Amino acid sequence: MDAFNPLHPTNPASAGPPVEMLQNLHISLTIPAHGGNKYPAKQHARKVASKLGISHGLIYLIGKPTVLFDDSDQAVVFRQRRYFYYLSGVDNPDCHLTYDVRFDLLTLYVPDFDLRQAVWMGPTLTTEEAMERFDIDSAKYVSHLSFDIDAWLQDQGRKHQIYILHPDHRPPSKGGDQQLESESLVSAMNTSRGVKDATEIELIRRANIVSGLAHTAVLEGIGKMTGESEIAGLFLETCITHGSPEQAYGIIAASGENASVLHYMKNDEPFGSRPLVCLDAGAEFSCYASDVTRTFPIGSTGNWPTLESRNIYRAVERMQEECIQMIKPGVRFGDVHAHAHRVAIEELLKLGIFHTGSVEEIQQARASVLFFPHGLGHHVGLEVHDVSEKSVMAYEETGPEFKLVPGVATTLSTVPLEENMIVTVEPGIYFNRLAIENARKLPIARLINFSLVEKYIPVGGVRIEDDILVTADGYENLTTAPKGDKALEIIRNSSSR
Repeated sequence: MDAFNPLHPTNPASAGPPVEMLQNLHISLTIPAHGGNKYPAKQHARKVASKLGISHGLIYLIGKPTVLFDDSDQAVVFRQRRYFYYLSGVDNPDCHLTYDVRFDLLTLYVPDFDLRQAVWMGPTLTTEEAMERFDIDSAKYVSHLSFDIDAWLQDQGRKHQIYILHPDHRPPSKGGDQQLESESLVSAMNTSRGVKDATEIELIRRANIVSGLAHTAVLEGIGKMTGESEIAGLFLETCITHGSPEQAYGIIAASGENASVLHYMKNDEPFGSRPLVCLDAGAEFSCYASDVTRTFPIGSTGNWPTLESRNIYRAVERMQEECIQMIKPGVRFGDVHAHAHRVAIEELLKLGIFHTGSVEEIQQARASVLFFPHGLGHHVGLEVHDVSEKSVMAYEETGPEFKLVPGVATTLSTVPLEENMIVTVEPGIYFNRLAIENARKLPIARLINFSLVEKYIPVGGVRIEDDILVTADGYENLTTAPKGDKALEIIRNSSSR
C-alpha cells in the first residue's frame, strides 16, 4: 500500500467544503479552446520533474493574484503567470497548484466561493468545473492549501523538498522553510518549454491564423487610412472579432522614420508623405503568442512610392527567404544570424551604401550592425520572447572555434535547433537618424557613403518576421499573413473595389 498522501483527493482530511448549495449560483459557458482536448498540464508537470531529476518532492506554484492599481479600486488587467499556465492550463486569477512527484498528483486550488464577488464580477471556478476543464488529478478550494502543505511536510518534508520559482513564492505553512528549494525550478521549466508539444504548436498556429487575418485587414484598408492609430485600431478589432482579445505584445504601427525605432509604440502620428509602414503585431491565443512583422507601402496603389523603399524591402526579403531556408534540426541559429548579416552587406554594397571594402572586411568591422542592430530571432511560446534552456542567440567566447560575427559570437558549442522548437526569423534594415549621426564619429565611417544614406533616412526601416517551426527534416512556416508581392496585390485589389 502507498504511503499516506495528504494531497490525495480521497483523503477525508483534505475534502473541500460542501458546494451543493452554491451550484445554482455558478452559471458559466465554457467553450473548449483546443477542439475539446484539455491542455496537457500533467504531461508538462512530468516533463519538469524529469528535468529536475527527482522522483520525490513537491512543486508549488502561485498563479497571478487579482491586483488593484495603486490608490484605486480598479483591477490591473489580468495576465496569468506563464510558468503557472504551463503546469495547469488555467487562465483564472487567485489560483495555486501543487504537483506531488512521488504520487504523480497534480492538484489545483481555486478561490473559495465569495457571494459578493459572484454578484459584482461573476462566480469563480468551482472544483467540479476545474476537474471538467483542466488536466488535473484533484481540485480543491484555497482554504485547504495550508493544511495540505503542512500535512505533506509532516509526511515527506523531512526527506524531500518543496520546489518553488522564487524565494518569495513560499507556500502557506506553519513551517518548512528549510525544505524550500528555489534554485532549480526556473531552469527546469525553461528547458521544458523550449521544445513544444503538439498542443502548443497548434495554439501558436491558431494565434498566427488570427494575426494573418488582422494583417490582411490592414492591407485591405491601408489605402483609406490617414494615420498610425487607424492601423493599430483595425488590427486589434480584427483580433478581438476572431477570438483573440489579448495581444502577445504591444502593437507597433510605425510609419516613415518611426520604423527605425525598433519598439515604437506611440502609434499616433499621421502618415503625411511617408513611404511605408512597419507593422509588428501578433495575436495571442489561449496564452500562446504569435510574432509577425510586415512592411508595406502607404496608399492605395500597391506600389512602392520611392526607389529607396523598394530597394530596402527587396534586400530584407532576400535576407529572410535565405535564412528561413537554412532552418532545420542541428543548425546553430547564430550561423543563420551571421548569414543574414552577410546578405545585408552584399545588398548594401550593391546599393552603394557601403562604398568601400569587401564583404569580409565590412563583416569584421561589424559595420552592418549600424543597419541591422538586433538579433535575427528568438523562441516563441507562452511568451513572445519565450524561455528555453539557452537563447537561440546564446554563445560562448571560448574554444578554438570562437569567431566574431556581426551581432553575435558563435562557436560549435552554441545550442543547435531541435525539432519542435518555434523561432522567429526577423531580419531588418534600418536608417536611424541618431545612430547614423553617431556612426560618423566611429572607425566604420570610412566604409559608409553618408550622402547616399541621407536619401534612405525617410524609409525609416524595413522588417519582415515569420514564426518558424523546426520539423524533423526542415521547417514549417506557421505565419499566414501575406507579404511581398502578395501583400501589394491585396492593396491594389482593395483599392479597386
